[in-house]
Amino acid sequence: MKQCLTTEQRELEHRAGELADRFAERAAGHDRENTFPHENYDELRAAGFLRLSVPTELGGLGAGLPEILPVLERLAMGDGATALSVTMHISPLGQWASVWRRTRNPRLEQLLRKAAQDKLVWASVTSEMGLRNDMTDALSKAVKVPGGFRLTGRKSFATNTSVATHCSTTARYEDADGGPRLLLCQIALDQPGVEVLRTWDTMGMRATQSNDLDLSEVFVADADVVHSLPVGHLDARVFETVWSWAMPAFSAVYTGIAAGAVDWAARQLTRRGREADPLVQDAIGECEILVESSRALMYRHADEVRSRRLFELGVQEGISRCALVKYVASNNAVRVLQRLVDVLGGACYTRSLPFERMWRDAQAGTFMPMGNLAARKLIGASALGVATAPVVGFDETGPDSRPNLSS
Repeated sequence: MKQCLTTEQRELEHRAGELADRFAERAAGHDRENTFPHENYDELRAAGFLRLSVPTELGGLGAGLPEILPVLERLAMGDGATALSVTMHISPLGQWASVWRRTRNPRLEQLLRKAAQDKLVWASVTSEMGLRNDMTDALSKAVKVPGGFRLTGRKSFATNTSVATHCSTTARYEDADGGPRLLLCQIALDQPGVEVLRTWDTMGMRATQSNDLDLSEVFVADADVVHSLPVGHLDARVFETVWSWAMPAFSAVYTGIAAGAVDWAARQLTRRGREADPLVQDAIGECEILVESSRALMYRHADEVRSRRLFELGVQEGISRCALVKYVASNNAVRVLQRLVDVLGGACYTRSLPFERMWRDAQAGTFMPMGNLAARKLIGASALGVATAPVVGFDETGPDSRPNLSS
């Protein structure tokens, strides 16, 4: 279905569409060869999309969450892997920009200006095998040394590290005053002790090249520890930045994969002369409903973030609302691909056609943070009034926050 977009959204989506159509022509090759689409990144940079979420006064395009979502969706219609990779850059920059607009923090301004000058490409690297990625703890260890910390550990699903210059990551500092803390740090990917390990060989999202990242005694200056919180706590600043931005961004990518599959299927079925078939109309109609349901939640969420109404709900309730958006969008995408199989038949199983890649790529959405089980448990607990973890609120969050023993 046609979207009701603003003039700015429509212009950005159109520009994204020109790129996405070219990306679609390369997608099968990168998927088959398990390679990163560097040429797609070159085109994204040339089109200005790597500075999409940087404020205009700092040299960017000034897009907020409502403008970013249709861009990511349209890119994913051509190539879900490229869209997911660039999300790991666009979303963190958008998070910083939203904070900078309120605080005029000089450190954030410096990072955003570097991104606008194409001197910084970001990756968000917090996942670890054997630990649920809910931004409350880490297996990686931080040891205090003069002037900073030494980080040691191994991260998984390090999307965008094929092109990133820097990343955010997490580590547990066991000996902090008041108990162990989770440190949120910034590191350069070319500094000593950082190594990308070529481990990525998956069913779908192959071209993201989300390899492992090994950290061996990596020095992080005190100034590069951008945030910390007591281990095991839900934190207001993490909610305000990571959860409120990453969940709709991921949602846009998986919604885009689904929308691309519907568009491709509709063209295939029309060419076969089956557009008047009631079974085809039923399937396409259900898929359009699923895609539009995801969009409705995404844009409601974007409005709640922009107006800051979301942050009035409390930390756990707010995070559960973020999880809801991503849960619905990723599961709707899987349902769309499954439903289209009914009317496409053998075409959905053919490696020479794009549908089977879209189907494989869509499966990743259900276990990306926040995964299905974690999302349902959090949403259910919140609805029942059960606290899942202690909370660090907006009036406490920061390096001086202490464990909330009353939660």
